[in-house]
Parts: sequence; C-alpha cells; structure tokens
Amino acid sequence: MYGAYADRLCNIHVVSHSTLTDKVNRMKYLGSKNRIAKHILPIMLEHRKKGMTWIEPFVGGANMIDKVEGKRIGADINEYVISLLNQMSKPHYKAPEISEEKYNDIKKYPSQYPRWIVGYAGTQLSFGAKWFGGYRRDKQGKRNYCTEAQANVNRQSEKIQGVEFFNYSYDELPINTDNALIYCDPPYKGTTGYRDEFDHINFWNWCREMSDRGHIVFVSEYDAPQDFKCIWQMEVSTNVSINKSKKDIEKLFMYCG
Repeated sequence: MYGAYADRLCNIHVVSHSTLTDKVNRMKYLGSKNRIAKHILPIMLEHRKKGMTWIEPFVGGANMIDKVEGKRIGADINEYVISLLNQMSKPHYKAPEISEEKYNDIKKYPSQYPRWIVGYAGTQLSFGAKWFGGYRRDKQGKRNYCTEAQANVNRQSEKIQGVEFFNYSYDELPINTDNALIYCDPPYKGTTGYRDEFDHINFWNWCREMSDRGHIVFVSEYDAPQDFKCIWQMEVSTNVSINKSKKDIEKLFMYCG
C-alpha cells in the first residue's frame, strides 16, 4: 500500500555539507538535533499533509518538535524528562536555580524531589547533557552554566506550548491516527550516556511496521539497515569532553522496503 509512495520519497537526493554551527540555544539533551533541525525539518515537512499529526517517540529535549506547528505529540521512556517537558509546557514556567551541592543531593536521593526537578538537574546541569554525568561548571569562572541553562529552558518553554507529552516507550506509544508523520531520533548504536539500554533490532522492525501501516517514518542515525535509504547527510562536530571533540556524519533515513 505504501510502497509506491515510499519509493518516490526515497528518491530525494543526498546532500553533504561541512561542519555546521547554530547560535540558537535550546534545552540541552544528549543527541539533540537542534543544530541540524534547519536542514532536515524542511525535508520532512515537505511530506506532511494538511492535518497530519507530528509524532516524536524519542522527543528528548524537544529540539525538533518545538519548530513544528499543528497537532504535535512527543513521547519518551524517561519519565523525569517527560515530567520536565510537561512542566515547561505550562504558561509562565521558570527554570529553577540549582547549586552543585543540590545537584549531587538530587542525584543521590531522586525520590525526595519532584520528577521534573530530577529531569532538569539530570540533563540541563550535567556535562554534555549526559544523565547525571557530573555538574557542569567553568573552572575558569568565565561562564555560569546554571544561568545559561535557565535561559535556554525558559526560551524552550515558549516553543512547546500545546504539545502533548507522554511517558511511553516508542513501541508502546498509542498512535490513534491512520496517517501520521513519525520522526525518530533513537539512541544511536554504539553511543553511551543514555539512561536506558536500547534494542536496535526491535526498533528497526517497529519502523517497518509503522511504514507498512501507512505512516511516514523518518529516522536520524549514523547508519541503518539496507532497506532504509539515506536521504540526507552532513558532517557534524560533537564535544566528547571539555577539550576534545569528534566528527561524525549525521544522516536522515527513510524506509524504502
């Protein structure tokens, strides 16, 4: 049913670019697509029909869904992040100020704090946005990362008003529509720092199933099975430590089986 349309979409040419930069700051999140959203979002929106629901099963820091209009659904398996996003989507939300001492206490005793506070500390105040990967600070005292995080999250809050956020695994998320555009940004194979383990084989099978049901499915990854075609790619530079970065090729895939 969907094969002919998929074939047409998969004829989109692959575009290669040099390392990108983007000065627009948003909520920090491991694997965030904020920097490349301006490149891949137009490709996906070109195929979004009027009234089609935009669904992100790995919404993370909401750095893609915040740039989309219309009906939007975001889900994530991390209940603390979803609690944070639901809190942020309320009018007049203001991010908290959390010291390093408080950060360490939250990390040690998460059950003693509201879930959204745990989600905020675990991502926004951690180096590289890795889940409680250590309080982010500037040893030279030139930057206040806590203040920067507050400003970024407050700015993000304004962009996600009206988004429906749910705490579901991608394969448990109810999709109550016959025709949705699903953008997936799963944990990349071989990467570390995520809170939960991830079964990549099951994920790719789920993408095939969603496509066969008539949904349009896009996936961000470095690599994919052979029946998924790369329709866009770009070289990006990622910080892996304070003084070290690495280059990777970000890709956008679509099922063309």
